Amino acid sequence: MSLSSTARDAMQDVMRLEGAYIGGQLVSLDGAECVPVISPRDGRSLGVLHASDEMHVDLAVYVARSAFRTSGWATAPARERGEVLKKWALLVGENAQELATIISLEMGKPVSQALNVELAAVEKCIRWYGELADKLSDKLIAHEASVLAYSVEAPAGVVAAVVPWNFPLTMTAWKLAPALLAGNSVVVKPSEQTPFSALRLAELAGEAGLPAGVLNVVNGLGRDAGQALGRHPDVDVLTFTGSPVTGRAFMKYSAESNGKRVWPELGGKSATIVLPDADIRAAAASAAENAFFNQGQMCSASSRLIVFEDNADEAVAAACEIAAALQPRDPLDAGTAFGAIVSAGAVAGIEAKVADALEQGAVLAAGSPRRAVVQGLEGGSYFAPVVLDHVDPDSRIAQEEVFGPVLSVIRVSSEAEAIRVANDTRYGLAASVWGSDVAAIHRVTRAVKAGVIWVNCYEEGDMRLPFGGVKESGFGRDKGADALHKYTDTTAVWMKLDG
Repeated sequence: MSLSSTARDAMQDVMRLEGAYIGGQLVSLDGAECVPVISPRDGRSLGVLHASDEMHVDLAVYVARSAFRTSGWATAPARERGEVLKKWALLVGENAQELATIISLEMGKPVSQALNVELAAVEKCIRWYGELADKLSDKLIAHEASVLAYSVEAPAGVVAAVVPWNFPLTMTAWKLAPALLAGNSVVVKPSEQTPFSALRLAELAGEAGLPAGVLNVVNGLGRDAGQALGRHPDVDVLTFTGSPVTGRAFMKYSAESNGKRVWPELGGKSATIVLPDADIRAAAASAAENAFFNQGQMCSASSRLIVFEDNADEAVAAACEIAAALQPRDPLDAGTAFGAIVSAGAVAGIEAKVADALEQGAVLAAGSPRRAVVQGLEGGSYFAPVVLDHVDPDSRIAQEEVFGPVLSVIRVSSEAEAIRVANDTRYGLAASVWGSDVAAIHRVTRAVKAGVIWVNCYEEGDMRLPFGGVKESGFGRDKGADALHKYTDTTAVWMKLDG
């Protein structure tokens, strides 16, 4: 399939974005390992990642520390930092089509969703924190007249942000915007699958007036660049979204180096619980839509549909209708609602987990257990939505993140069993409860262990509300004013006034 002029322009930009962004400019990395970046759209090379190693990471951290000390960003009034963020948000909006196209080429997201969901969220996030700036203040503690007591929030210093590929710029913005507003300098390591969009976002920050060195981007492999950031003695805070294995590694690196604060968000196995008095079809359709959105590549994907036996057939039928309507298409087509899986290896992993579920007794209600093929894009990585019925709650498919478009239907016979099944996983990121009996909804939401619970909806939200999980889904929260505290140091001041 031929590329549009917008896509061709994005490809040309990608060819320019092959190094790192350090000290306010793109820099080439002489001698760096060159890693081809393969587009899941068609299996062709999108460009070359110049992989940063420990030396390049050390340079980026040094530049970030120097900027923290000398650029004036850390000591500027918060409202001035907020103005830069607001200008940055405007530039993101003006360049959204270009950024959306790069994301679609990098990881296979439909370009319409990259534009209208991801880039809209990025712009909103950066602008929201910019507008928060004039509402920040130190906390004064009431005490007797002879004492002045207050607490001060100061920037922590150098923040490392290691971000995933599934929402590459949304996750970056969630971490960058509060860290920068707080006055920190930041070094970002994007996923090696999505290296180019982050470089372009950093360029726009520089155009908005962010001082050179305050924001730096080092692309590279996790074993090299990621570990170097995790172990670096001059990184004060590390924030990460990704797998539990990598999250635990970062906590280990912290313990073995300078004890830096680590804020991990580590995935989920989210459940939609459908109570007997719910709108069964609406609940099941919502579960399917949110299991398949972004090709199921979401930590908060509604991957488990827990439904009472008497309502299960109706729920499965509704979910299958959604699956049938969402078939893989060219991600760059503006009308596409379901795009590519991030890589051929990811497709193979989904195939293996679906095959294992079928061997364990699950029933294939919709979709195919094999990779899909899109005409004209035969080299791409595609997998159509799958609905599995009669899934054993203890099976691998019900316990592990699939990170693909698979909805597992688990039949239960009681409210207590529904709660037990929902909680019987190492994760605790998100959940949804559907019903009309307020007392029952209240009981279930109080009993389910999750950082976010939606009632009669899914994936609704607001920048003011925190996002994060419990159990092995991590700790700490992105979004909201409280996210600033991840990137600040608190000092209590007690001043005696009577001499």
